[in-house]
Amino acid sequence: MKLTDFRFEIEGFNVPDKPLQPRDSAKLMVLDRAAQTITHTTFSDLPKFMNSGDVIIYNNTKVFPARLRGTKEKTEADIEVFLLRELQAENKLWDVLVEPARKIRIGNKLYFGDELMAEVVDNTTSRGRTIRFLYNGPNEELYEKLDAIGEMPLPPYIERQPVEEDKEQYQTIFASERGAVAAPTAGMHFTHELVKKLEKKGVEFMPITLHIGWGTYRHVEVEDLTKHRMDSENYFISSETSAKINEVLKTKGKRVIACGSTVVRTIETSIMASGLSKPGTGWTDKFVYPPFDFKITQGLITNFHRPESTLLMLSAAFGGYDFMMKAYEEAKKENYRFFSFGDAMLIL
Repeated sequence: MKLTDFRFEIEGFNVPDKPLQPRDSAKLMVLDRAAQTITHTTFSDLPKFMNSGDVIIYNNTKVFPARLRGTKEKTEADIEVFLLRELQAENKLWDVLVEPARKIRIGNKLYFGDELMAEVVDNTTSRGRTIRFLYNGPNEELYEKLDAIGEMPLPPYIERQPVEEDKEQYQTIFASERGAVAAPTAGMHFTHELVKKLEKKGVEFMPITLHIGWGTYRHVEVEDLTKHRMDSENYFISSETSAKINEVLKTKGKRVIACGSTVVRTIETSIMASGLSKPGTGWTDKFVYPPFDFKITQGLITNFHRPESTLLMLSAAFGGYDFMMKAYEEAKKENYRFFSFGDAMLIL
């Protein structure tokens, strides 16, 4: 397939800049691939579509306040540093993006308030740098300071400025492992009450971790999708999660439901020759687009995604391209909310 196959106009689409309250009051569109039917309901009705013994795999990554505003030494010029990922915890080295890049060079000291300072130690790309935080305390104290002064990295299409409430709003209830700069938004529709209802029905929840990088928003710039390369992201699957996935795969009537595209990419990356799940940690740059042979994923909870995005392509690979395009047309007619803070889709 080609990039232009995933192009559509978003003018007039309903794109919210914060989540609904309660989270599970969002709309839910249910796509039945076998029957080719579309059902409209709310996310709180999710238990109606789940079977006892199904397992929902969720991403427990936690978004951290990655955008820092500070000043450059001597000139006191305003600068912005976007923390991409921690490179070496013991040396407090981070991979970052900087603005204005032309003025931030190796050896420069960067100040963030009165208590925190960093030094630029390397250039990586035109806007990329490696910085070392010059802080003598333990890393947990450094993280606390970064969390206090940093701003949440809202998606680039959200026009408002981040507020303190976003540190809670732009998270899922599953968030526990710090390391993402974008939220696994399919999980944002769950509430603790809804999880209890699903568990009462016999549905199990199991975690994976994939720390989502800023590359999730990177535009696909090639018409030939075979030439697109995804950014690598770090993942972890526990032995317990892998064992549960494999148990479900071997049991008729039970399904592995992936909550979000990051879960799909993780579980479809870590596969043994037998086609079963393999525990462990690693990096994935798996790009899922039609056609794709899914080995583990049997159901998908996802949001409504941007045109020409890799997230839309993954959804189309699982749901079927024509069926997905029909669903998006219907979503616009029914005024579904789109993108990160939008409504949900369940594909079975």
